[in-house]
Amino acid sequence: MKIGELSRRTGVPTRMLRYYEEQNLLHPQRSENGYRSYDAAAVHRVQQIRGLLDSGLTTEIIRRILPFLTEPDEIHVHPQCLTEETAGLLRGEAERIQQRIECLARNRDAILAYLAAVRPEA
Repeated sequence: MKIGELSRRTGVPTRMLRYYEEQNLLHPQRSENGYRSYDAAAVHRVQQIRGLLDSGLTTEIIRRILPFLTEPDEIHVHPQCLTEETAGLLRGEAERIQQRIECLARNRDAILAYLAAVRPEA
């Protein structure tokens, strides 16, 4: 499929798909005229990339772990493939995400407390 079709099927703008390619996250085939051609698996790959980006991971970390993600919620990697550098990056990201979760929970609680104070019946 061409880039426009991949964009329609994933909801990701073509500009972002080109960016994913620049970041070495997507690897389309190229036809003689230079058009990008994606296989059906690219839809799942783009959805994985979007999910990982939405969770706050950087493209650098995604590039490192993407080869080991074959299905949603499945990681296939031999423990020896994880370098100390990548493990450190992942630990740092996990901590950053945890801090964000805690911040969001505090904000949620403050909003609910405000609503309870303003409209106790709600």
